[in-house]
Amino acid sequence: MKVIQVKVKPNGREGLLEELIDGTYFANLKSAPVDGKANAELVALVAKHFKVRKAAVAIKSGASARMKLVAVDLP
Repeated sequence: MKVIQVKVKPNGREGLLEELIDGTYFANLKSAPVDGKANAELVALVAKHFKVRKAAVAIKSGASARMKLVAVDLP
């Protein structure tokens, strides 16, 4: 299991996830932070980046904050 720190920016133009120099990640999300839509998009982006199923990704802390800890269950 790998835990990553992600800074999230909702309401962006495109959905992307990139690793920064310091080892943290930045996620630009298209979705608004309403009804968990942005969190669902973040889980999908992280799953696609690490090539795992969405069920293998979980937001551990910061569900309503911009800085989140995300756990990825790697094979």
